[in-house]
Amino acid sequence: MPHSVYQVIHLHAAAPAKPAWGEPCNGCGVCCAAEPCPVGQRMFGMRQGACPALVWQAQAGRYGCGLLLQPGQYLPYLPTPLHGLARRWFARRIAAGQGCDSDAEVGDQAP
Repeated sequence: MPHSVYQVIHLHAAAPAKPAWGEPCNGCGVCCAAEPCPVGQRMFGMRQGACPALVWQAQAGRYGCGLLLQPGQYLPYLPTPLHGLARRWFARRIAAGQGCDSDAEVGDQAP
């Protein structure tokens, strides 16, 4: 009998529903709430749990990556003129804008 693994993640009530794998990212936050990406793993030294850089953007009604949105908050030693370069580097490393790469199945609650 197959073994199912359930993980509880907590997201903002107004977060958009998770898109299907490969569809455009809509900022649902599921992927980053489940586990940090490889960049987050290196930055924060963790492999499980919600990424500390997952940021709720109230005005946009979506989640975003704090490493892209506010690099200086996570890299306080980085000079302000290099924030744009950091944003571009992080965007490439996390494949920002390339579509949903989370195969998580989302339900309201575990059985």
